Amino acid sequence: MNFKIPLAWLQLAQQKIRFVVAVAGIAFIVLLMFVQLGFQDALYSSATAVHQGLRGDLFLVSSQYKSLTSSQSFSRTRLYQSLGFEGVESVSPMYLQFAKLKNPATGEKYSIYVIGFDPGNPVMNIPEIEQNLDKLKIPDVMLFDRNSRPEFGPIAAKFDQGDTEQTIEIFPFDGPIGYNVRVGGLFSLGPSFGVDGNLIVSDSTFLRINPNTRPAEKIDIGVITLKPNADKEKVLENLQANLPNDVLVFTRQGFINFEKQYWADRTPIGFILNLMLTMASVVGVVIVYQILYSNIATQFIAYATLKAIGYPNSYLLNVVFQQALILAIASYIPGFLTSIILYDFAMEATKLPIMMTANNALIVFISAVLMCITSGALAINKLRSADPADIF
Repeated sequence: MNFKIPLAWLQLAQQKIRFVVAVAGIAFIVLLMFVQLGFQDALYSSATAVHQGLRGDLFLVSSQYKSLTSSQSFSRTRLYQSLGFEGVESVSPMYLQFAKLKNPATGEKYSIYVIGFDPGNPVMNIPEIEQNLDKLKIPDVMLFDRNSRPEFGPIAAKFDQGDTEQTIEIFPFDGPIGYNVRVGGLFSLGPSFGVDGNLIVSDSTFLRINPNTRPAEKIDIGVITLKPNADKEKVLENLQANLPNDVLVFTRQGFINFEKQYWADRTPIGFILNLMLTMASVVGVVIVYQILYSNIATQFIAYATLKAIGYPNSYLLNVVFQQALILAIASYIPGFLTSIILYDFAMEATKLPIMMTANNALIVFISAVLMCITSGALAINKLRSADPADIF
């Protein structure tokens, strides 16, 4: 059985250094694509981590709501009005606001996100939080996010070592007077592009931390739980039609999509990530085009010879497309492996959920193939002009 080595591979491998440089260049573009998609996924998943951890079926927010990290509170009365609608079983208010946590080791103050709710009617569906609900019922006790950025100090490390009597001073974001809270437990949520760390307290503790900036009747999210047999879409439409227009009602997925859209369309980071992904693709097409065009120019007489002995244009074009596919696959593998290492490093440094997913791996592979095929389609114009007379 004779094994024939494809002409496309023989031409690429003839000049080994050029081939290695070409693969390295395209692999770098592949790596850039992975980095952009990784950070984009981290942006969306971290921005919606709270949304995904909520327990309810429907969610009420202010009509001025932009994102979770923007303060847009509304009257708690609107939430209690929803109790009168058919299919609604219970409601629970949720308070959200930035405060400043004083690093117990350095005395420096850093912005932290405070989440408050009634521990007797919990709204977070995170096991570590559910296990510590009894502690939250004690006044002036907080749960600290173990995945918060390191500037908040060794709070989580000390708690893990058995120090359960840590007292941390929390300041209202625009206030000079601090309030002492005790660390009662830890949970895992993680930072986002807008939040460096999180802590959870009861609604009563939340209001004591912010005595002058947050009245009890102003809430940020209303969590609505429906009866077991209720039609979610029907209840949603009923609430949207009958509640005043100063509030919005979402399903969980609708709430998540609204947050994603904000970060994608209305923030500089979302625009920059999309722009960089587009730029990486364009630069990749240009680089592969130059590689293929240069290879065709180098092998021009060989192609003319093949034409002279009867090979049709379609055969020669197929050789170029095979080269494009070889370059895509050969470049994807090192780009993929390097991106995994880079993801781990970036996740450790930023605490953001930057992880490889099968979806991103497939997207980048298809993009790399399309990028190389597009470049091949642009480069074959040179090949069409190959003339058998050129061999003489």
